[in-house]
Amino acid sequence: MWIFDKLFKKQPPKSVIAPTLDGFIPIYPQMGITAYECDVVQQSLKCIVDEVKKVEPRHVRYIKSDPVPLKSTLQDVLDNPNPLMTTSEFFEKVTWMLLLNYNAFIIPIFETWQDEKTGAKRRDYKALYPIKPQSVDFIEDASGKLYTKFWFFNGENTTLPYDDIIHLRYNFSVNTFMGGDIVGQPDLKAINSTVKLNETLLNGVAKALNASYAINGLVKYNTMFDNTGMENAVAEFNRKLMSSESGFVPIDMKSEIVPFERKTQLIDEPTLKFIDEKLLRNYGISLPILTGNYTKEQYEAFFQRGVTPILTAMQQAFTKKIFTPRERAFGHRIELYPKELVFLTMEQKIKVIEQFSPTGTIFENEKRTLIGLPPLPELEGKRYMSLNWIDANDASQYQIGKENIEVVDEEKEVI
Repeated sequence: MWIFDKLFKKQPPKSVIAPTLDGFIPIYPQMGITAYECDVVQQSLKCIVDEVKKVEPRHVRYIKSDPVPLKSTLQDVLDNPNPLMTTSEFFEKVTWMLLLNYNAFIIPIFETWQDEKTGAKRRDYKALYPIKPQSVDFIEDASGKLYTKFWFFNGENTTLPYDDIIHLRYNFSVNTFMGGDIVGQPDLKAINSTVKLNETLLNGVAKALNASYAINGLVKYNTMFDNTGMENAVAEFNRKLMSSESGFVPIDMKSEIVPFERKTQLIDEPTLKFIDEKLLRNYGISLPILTGNYTKEQYEAFFQRGVTPILTAMQQAFTKKIFTPRERAFGHRIELYPKELVFLTMEQKIKVIEQFSPTGTIFENEKRTLIGLPPLPELEGKRYMSLNWIDANDASQYQIGKENIEVVDEEKEVI
């Protein structure tokens, strides 16, 4: 039984092709792009994917500017998206589909019910499934409601309301519904020219290496041979060459060996570096990031340019489609938290602890794990903060010695 059997729905009656702002028919094939076969491009994309898969998704509710994490069935789904994938695998697959196709589709599985107290419709989420359709059509019914019709490789198709689908778009520019170019496909013309240049250089290196080992020298015979005599002489020379264990071949005065001087011209390092960096710039990646030999500043630059825009798009798309307008009005959000502190040096980690400890921002066990120590059961749920603080509005009164301004310079537990 296919996992989407429950989702196969027929096209709504009296439906028509949805109108687009660009005038194109909104029917988009989702096929693989061969340009991604280039090793540098694949390595670049993997750098981004490997960062996104580390995120920790959280269902939070903003109370003013404070994001409060919630224990909910939705959070359970974020921790275990579906029976086939872990959270990291889920985000890995979604990110690969997004970067390869410039579009990624996720189908949430949920049950709808009505709150008896408020009368509001609510959803209980069961799973999140990323899908890879063969083709996508955008249609609308008689009321103007937008639907998405997915065609799969096994011949099946299903039509779902667009509002119920999480649709991620990469390089969303000229197409009305899809990321990519005007027809909803990855725009790789500029990248392809560099990929072809890179392929030409690599093929040239391979040919140069093969040519350098094809002929090492020649044997000059100081006599005249007919065809049969030449063949016999060459066969005799090969026999001596194969039977020699010392590397020396005995010859007589009739012949001499003329070696070829090898002058294999390979591609110079600056040229190869230029081609690699030209490809990497398309994804906001530098060579140190690709090789793993980067500084904290280089990593932060890569994260801000190559990863943060994708995380922002994911957070907003998940929030928009998972929560109702009423829930969003009450501050419900999906946030993706990256563990960036892992890349700090020990000195930088200690400074982080010193900065956050007085404000009670981090738990005691978080301090221990940050410096590589295991958490302790007796410290579970404990965090400490300094009470050597006063309300900013009372600061002037404290300076002039007004009474009833209580300041405590001890550290007390806050749970």
